[in-house]
Amino acid sequence: MPRSRPAPDDKRGRRWVPAVATLCVVGLLCTAGLWYARDRIGLFLGEKCEATALGETVSFAPDQMNHASTIVLLGVKRGLPARAGSIAVATAIQESKLRNLTYGDRDSVGLFQQRPSQGWGTVDELQDPVYATNAFYDELTRIDGWEGMRITEIAQEVQRSAYPEAYADHEHEGRTIASVLTGHSPTGLVCRLEEPTGPGRPDTFVAAVAEQTGQEATAEGQVISVRASDERLAWAVGAWAVAQAKARNVRSVQVGDRRWTREMGDGAMSWGDADEAVPASEVRVTLHGG
Repeated sequence: MPRSRPAPDDKRGRRWVPAVATLCVVGLLCTAGLWYARDRIGLFLGEKCEATALGETVSFAPDQMNHASTIVLLGVKRGLPARAGSIAVATAIQESKLRNLTYGDRDSVGLFQQRPSQGWGTVDELQDPVYATNAFYDELTRIDGWEGMRITEIAQEVQRSAYPEAYADHEHEGRTIASVLTGHSPTGLVCRLEEPTGPGRPDTFVAAVAEQTGQEATAEGQVISVRASDERLAWAVGAWAVAQAKARNVRSVQVGDRRWTREMGDGAMSWGDADEAVPASEVRVTLHGG
């Protein structure tokens, strides 16, 4: 009689299942790691902005720091303390990573992921960083005692967040950025940037200074001058100008006797001595001439 063939060992096939599952998990983790690494490497080698204050340094891409500067200086314009800017920036980091998103949970959009259906404004309004930020501050300042509340409590009151504890993860970043952009930490904001893509627009820059900082600026050719009421406010406007440099084709920013110059080298990551000093409360911004 022919010898019968042994039945296939099903256990041997089943042993592949956990192995394949493990490989899939490892693949997902590696992919996530590569995305994170690419983001970090981009900040290390490419364009980036850094804010240094209170013994900490935080780094963001130029577009992110641009939005942070708008958020903080609008608070300064409204006469709010630096803590307001700290809260607003931390909230925007948590909600959108400081990016003006066109999408979100349900109908949420913008820097703060505010929802038109909840009465924050229209989609177009909430996609305007100035409008969205002022809407946030309007709601924040309606809360009695907000200055002394924990950020997690404020987030729940203003944003009605499902995860209010998450805002605390970004409080130190918000505090560092707000300290620099309110002028409490002079020379604390620097950006490493590639060459401008075109000439700066003096008219739009002067208008932005008025809209976002509340200061009056004048233009003479490609040079913008802002005379602030005091030295601290001058440093706030100066930091704002550096953060706005990529979007507005800024070549250099000077406050008093200190000057930041746009470049991709290490020199862009610090403020140097100006060739000729201006008053301590004056900001002089030079736009790219094309």
